[in-house]
Amino acid sequence: MKVYHGSTHLIKFPEYGKGKSYNDYGSGFYCTEELSMAKEWAVGRTNSGYANCYELNEQGLTVLNLNTTEYCILNWLAILLENRTFDVPSALAAEAKQYIMEHFLPEYKTYDLIKGYRADDSYFSFAQDFINGTISYRQLNRAMYPGRLGQQVVLKSKRAFDHIRFERYELADYEEWFVKKEMRDKAARREYFDKERNKRQRGDIYITQILDEEMMADDLRLR
Repeated sequence: MKVYHGSTHLIKFPEYGKGKSYNDYGSGFYCTEELSMAKEWAVGRTNSGYANCYELNEQGLTVLNLNTTEYCILNWLAILLENRTFDVPSALAAEAKQYIMEHFLPEYKTYDLIKGYRADDSYFSFAQDFINGTISYRQLNRAMYPGRLGQQVVLKSKRAFDHIRFERYELADYEEWFVKKEMRDKAARREYFDKERNKRQRGDIYITQILDEEMMADDLRLR
């Protein structure tokens, strides 16, 4: 498969063991199958960057694909809760964080590759709203839907790093791609606030119901 990594510099030889531990899925090498997304990742407000292009051979690697029907969005959220810093301003949010991590956290650290959502600023805020009880489970799923173009592929194990090969790079000019990055974020937030956050439906499940009924990952209502 072709994957891309956006950066301020060229990375011809990705190194195992590097990367921030507080990224979405912990330390690892974060890539995307979308060249345009990599270019957005590569730039800052005033600096250009590179979309590093690789060939990744998945053969022989174990893959945790959080987009399959085996998993629900709370599995993704549990991993995020373990790695990212979440604002837990209330007793409800603290209880929700503990419950989700105890009952929905997959054994993700044992896999070579992880495929799943990318929690940029807008999607991270949606997850926070859910554990704070502001939006329902359905609304969280709907809010995350536009982010599927923002899927990421994360190399986690040393074996995975042996399966990736640098091919080329493309320049990402900040004057073009930083604007596109901001537009994507604003569009996601606008859709969320216009269509989702203030639109409750009868039968919606909120975090309080998940806690009170002790719902588990195999509950059909969470599928």
